[in-house]
Amino acid sequence: MANKIYHKHFTHPIFFSILTLFVLESFTTTTALSWSETQPLTSLGNHTSNSKCTDKERQALLHFKSYIRDRSDFLITWTHGEEEEEEETANDCCYWSGVTCNNQSRVTSLDLGNKNLEGKISHSLLNLSYLNYLDISFNSFSGKIPMFIGSMTQLRYLDLGWNDFNGTIPSELGNLTNLQELSLGSLINCTIENLDWLSHLSQLDKLDMSGTSLGKVDNWVNVISSLKKLSALYLIGCDLSQVVRPYSYSYVKSSFSSSIVKLYLKENNLNSSMYYWLFPLTSNALVELDLSENMLDGIPKYLGNLCGLTSLFFYRNTMPVKLPDFLSNLSGCTSVTLQYLDATSSQFTGSLSDDIQNFSSLQQLLLSNNRLDGTISEKVWKLPKLQTLDVSSNFLTGSISENIEKSNILSVDLSNNSLQGVPLEAHMLNISSIEYIDLSYCKLGPHFPKWIQTMKNLLAIDLANTRISDNIPEDFWNTWPSRLRSLNISFNNITGIATNMLSNFDPSSSTIDLSSNNFHGHISNVPSSLEILDLSKNNLSGQIFFLCQIVDGSLSFLDLSHNSFIGPIPDCLWHFKELKILNLGYNNLSGRLPISIKFLINLEVLYLYSNNFSGILPLSLTNLTQLTFLNLGANNFSGYVPGWIAENFLGLYALILTSNKFTGTIPSHLCQLDYLQILDLSMNKLQGAIPSCLGSLTSMVQDGLVVNQNVHHFDFSGGKYVDHSMIKWQGSVREFGNTLVLVKIINLSSNNLTGKIPDKLSNLHKLIALDLSMNALVGEIPSKIGEMKELQILDLSRNNLRGGLPSSLSQMTLLNYLDVSYNNLSGRIPSSTQLQSFEPSRYTGNARLCGLPLSKYCPGDKMLEGPPITHENMDEGEGIDDLQRWYYIGGATGFATGFWIVCIALCVNRRVRHAFFLFMVSLENWVYVKVMLFIARVRRV
Repeated sequence: MANKIYHKHFTHPIFFSILTLFVLESFTTTTALSWSETQPLTSLGNHTSNSKCTDKERQALLHFKSYIRDRSDFLITWTHGEEEEEEETANDCCYWSGVTCNNQSRVTSLDLGNKNLEGKISHSLLNLSYLNYLDISFNSFSGKIPMFIGSMTQLRYLDLGWNDFNGTIPSELGNLTNLQELSLGSLINCTIENLDWLSHLSQLDKLDMSGTSLGKVDNWVNVISSLKKLSALYLIGCDLSQVVRPYSYSYVKSSFSSSIVKLYLKENNLNSSMYYWLFPLTSNALVELDLSENMLDGIPKYLGNLCGLTSLFFYRNTMPVKLPDFLSNLSGCTSVTLQYLDATSSQFTGSLSDDIQNFSSLQQLLLSNNRLDGTISEKVWKLPKLQTLDVSSNFLTGSISENIEKSNILSVDLSNNSLQGVPLEAHMLNISSIEYIDLSYCKLGPHFPKWIQTMKNLLAIDLANTRISDNIPEDFWNTWPSRLRSLNISFNNITGIATNMLSNFDPSSSTIDLSSNNFHGHISNVPSSLEILDLSKNNLSGQIFFLCQIVDGSLSFLDLSHNSFIGPIPDCLWHFKELKILNLGYNNLSGRLPISIKFLINLEVLYLYSNNFSGILPLSLTNLTQLTFLNLGANNFSGYVPGWIAENFLGLYALILTSNKFTGTIPSHLCQLDYLQILDLSMNKLQGAIPSCLGSLTSMVQDGLVVNQNVHHFDFSGGKYVDHSMIKWQGSVREFGNTLVLVKIINLSSNNLTGKIPDKLSNLHKLIALDLSMNALVGEIPSKIGEMKELQILDLSRNNLRGGLPSSLSQMTLLNYLDVSYNNLSGRIPSSTQLQSFEPSRYTGNARLCGLPLSKYCPGDKMLEGPPITHENMDEGEGIDDLQRWYYIGGATGFATGFWIVCIALCVNRRVRHAFFLFMVSLENWVYVKVMLFIARVRRV
């Protein structure tokens, strides 16, 4: 969206895969519920027994609590019950939070997972003789895992994961022979040298050791294989690649049928040698297999013979894999049962071949962000059960098949490929099943695909940057599918009147992006349930009272910038409490800011640059406590710069009020903004002295950078907005985008500031640019200004400064722009590589300033004379000898050849061309911030 927003306007199918995986990995939570359903338990508020819990168990729990720091007061109900009115329930531990009892009032379950507890485990748990369920996961318990837990033989469920335990995991856990589910996940400070004790847990059904290193455990495959009832094994991120002998080879050759149904082995840096020991862990019972985030270069054929496998996760593997070979190795009975294949963000090559037709049960095929080329097989569209296809961000070519009309597919993502055109409109008219379609960055143009209006089930469509150059009739928008929730046709050349084109959307929620086109006219109607609206960079005009139609309160992003809108901001913003981004820059809006702006309590970005707003900054802005970026530049705001900016916008990193009519002094309150790194108050009518406390601005004094503070996420599906602003840089104004977060600048130029430059400004060791030009400053330049070692730009021109240039200026080795012209400076210009390299005009207007690079010599200087430079003939012939001549000829030929190879590649390959120019655009601002730093260092050397 207008070069600064990146967003998928509908929930991508891969999101559901991630969510599914998350649910699978968090099986312990659902298991807790299943335990409560299968036992005659009594919990808080459901204690039907006439008897209370025994005093022994009550004291045991209180003793257990005494070893714990309860930071969230979850155990507040665990009391001695000394108050008379509390005695009825407080004495009965069956009513305590996290405690469950059976019908005999005996404690059977402690569910303390994720309760913000820390401390050690008390041995008093041994007195809970009926306890069969213990979950203390996701807390901060520390010390060694007590060996006495191995004596709690009634346990059937034990979760100690995600704590701060250390030492060796005790083998005494092997005494828990009734245990059915065990989780020891993410015990990163614990060590395991063998798993032999696991073989005693003959009833074990689920085992999760994800995040706990098994790198030193030999023969672990043998141990797992001995667990005849194990159905779910989670070994995610367990350093399995470091195991020297994961199995006994003779054992692998023996016959055994694994009972494992779910097997998760991702994030282990495994290579294809792992398939030797994977074999005994697989059987026809296996339903889900996760080999993601490893270094696998394919799969073995025996995985194609797993007749129960329905889900295969192979995403983010880093080794090249040929997709045709991959599909071929799965072509056994697995191809009949497989329903879900996720291989996104891997290194797959080749084409999506006809082998895909063998996967008759496939419902979701996710192959995005790989290196696939060639055409998409026609067989894909004939898969009878396929619902989701995502092959985005590959190198696929050809056109979209007309067989798409024969498919039952619901979601299609072909974006970021070299596909071009669509089938004849007659074929597309028959498509009724598709709900989500993304063809962005394909070559669909030049005509707008009018077949969209016939897709009655369509929920979301993305046609951004598809080379459409067409005019849309005004009445065309009245025929949109009434269920449409998301429309993105940005970055095209679409023209037409946008009067009432936005009115026929799903009433529950809508996302609209028409940015970077040529729409014109007045906007009269918009959906009432908008979540995202981007109309930036068009030719729209009229007033913006249509905003008052957005009343459901879900709007999170609004960008109307770079249009010709006029009039005031309507005073109806009370529905915009979820709004995070408001960009109205580069319009002709006017008037005062409305009082209802106070309702934008979640606003992070307010961008009103280059309009005609006027008046003082209203107190209603103080409610915008989440603001991190405020740009009100190039308007007609007046009055004082309010001190409450610092008191309310504590997270503000950019304050830009340039080119207004502010008067008064610079409030010292601004010094309280710890994150402030862009302060631009230039071109106003400010007066008085520069506050010396500006020299203590935290982010300009100390190291440290808030990561991605210029990036704002505004919806659940991943939409983000990157701040951008016009910044005066080296004497000219430039727009910074992605690199804005790197800029640390103070610009107070073109005001009426008086007094001296505060010495404390020299403390801003991380400041990159300081511009105090065109004021009425007096006194001398601070002698310690050279301590600002990161400073690259210093502009003190057109003031009344006197005295000499401090010698410390020669220490500013990164300085690449200096202007001290038109002051009353005197004396010699200090000697340094930087100071003598600037143009003389940077020092002009100082009558008593002397020394290089000025032509005026200081008293006592002697003109250095040297022999004139002449061209003398060489003794051995004139010019360059033959060897040198051929050297230059060869170099020129090589350069020309390489240059044209690159040019031809950019002309022929659209994807490479697009990536190249996108990369160059992103570097444009970065060069100004970083390259100058590099050049300065070279000069210093």
